[in-house]
Amino acid sequence: MEKFENNRENIVNDVTFHVLIAAAGGGERFGGEIPKQYQRIQQKFVLRHSVETFLRIPGLQSLRVIIDPSHAEWYHEAVAGLDLPDFVAGDKQRNLSIFNGLKSFSNLKNEDIILIHDAARTLVRAEDIISLLKVLKSQKAASLAVPVADTLRRAENGLAGDYVQRDNLWAMQTPQGFHYDVIKQAHEQADPDKNYTDDTRLVSDMGVPVKMVPGHKSNIKITTKDDLELAEALMSKQEIRTGMGFDVHAFETREDSNGTVRLCGVDIPYERSLSGHSDADVGLHAITDAILGSISAGDIGAHFPPSNDNYKDMDSAVFLKHAIDMLAEKGGKVINLDLTLICEDPKIGPHREAMTERIAAITGMDAERISVKATTSEKLGFTGRGEGIAAQAIATVSLSDE
Repeated sequence: MEKFENNRENIVNDVTFHVLIAAAGGGERFGGEIPKQYQRIQQKFVLRHSVETFLRIPGLQSLRVIIDPSHAEWYHEAVAGLDLPDFVAGDKQRNLSIFNGLKSFSNLKNEDIILIHDAARTLVRAEDIISLLKVLKSQKAASLAVPVADTLRRAENGLAGDYVQRDNLWAMQTPQGFHYDVIKQAHEQADPDKNYTDDTRLVSDMGVPVKMVPGHKSNIKITTKDDLELAEALMSKQEIRTGMGFDVHAFETREDSNGTVRLCGVDIPYERSLSGHSDADVGLHAITDAILGSISAGDIGAHFPPSNDNYKDMDSAVFLKHAIDMLAEKGGKVINLDLTLICEDPKIGPHREAMTERIAAITGMDAERISVKATTSEKLGFTGRGEGIAAQAIATVSLSDE
């Protein structure tokens, strides 16, 4: 797959950022032989859910995961197919593991934004991450958090004691965001023998204000098996939508065609190219319109008008990334893509796997959730006469039902 540093358009008020995901814990409170981050929710690893959420956020520059090296086999299975750099080895305490992760970013500047996230918070919403990023444009440290609503009491030996005033009490969540120089200095100055469970504690000890950014209660941290069941239930409360896309492009003989036609991001040897304002990739156009349709966001022409010469000969991957980003901003993701190309020639079968992999690279989806098919029109109509190619696509997406 292509490098994820380049697979998202930056549409979050010009905010770019880096991510460090903490996944080195042994999950002692969870129990069992398999740590919580390598449990599955809806047939997908908890860790992978968390990673994929950030890969869909516009502006992402790099992402690294901290793990216990003894978990390497589970880790590689969890992130299979994702183009991630090597994992960072964790340490005996969370803060030491995070420090290892911070030092692994060798090219960050002082003002660069880095988000630190617990892998076990797999239900964090994309819109909350974007809200956090916007705050970090003017603040050096910030965190998602929710006001405490429950009545609080101290207890000793199981007996209820004094009440705790909940006014101005917040429950901390992740991701927590920092300017790189601030969080790195905080870890450099931290007591190595003290087990900090929260990165904002380190910067607060250094005198740096931390801005609270309201999140959602659904952003729970999976700590016990009950939490895993709750996360499963919350994740299932999704609205499922479908969108349909259809596109047609005619063939033309072009001197600059280089003997190829582009379909689903793959240049296929052929004597003719497709005619269009952009690269005329009929497959990606149909998929893009299907995704836009699923969120009632119009079609490609509404976002990239053919009257605008800035889009002339543009790679259609840009259009598809834009649709994916719009879906992510609504807290949604694509569950399945089904594409049918209708043409007599060129033959699609030999290139189907390459097309599927290219679509997966652009969208960040698992290739197994993408279907690319082809059919002819039995010599009938314009496709039967070899005058062009048609494509139809159906996108199935999930959106938060809250």
